[in-house]
Amino acid sequence: MRTVNIHDAKTHLSRLIQSAADGEPIIFARAGKPMVKVSAVNASEAGAMRRTGFLAGRISVPPDFDRMGSTEIEALFEDNA
Repeated sequence: MRTVNIHDAKTHLSRLIQSAADGEPIIFARAGKPMVKVSAVNASEAGAMRRTGFLAGRISVPPDFDRMGSTEIEALFEDNA
């Protein structure tokens, strides 16, 4: 993500808009302090990503998942008693 001062942004506005439209978000700053972020209209929001089920069909959970390693874990507790 590129940061551009407002003065430079005025000079190169069309080029910066094209970069944002191509998927590169741009931050406009005044005196080095970030003020606004420009991104493409169709760009996904950072917090709006769909996370549930994003690995559907790519992994499999064994049927005994909730019992995996239980014998070893129990042995660890019994050894320290």
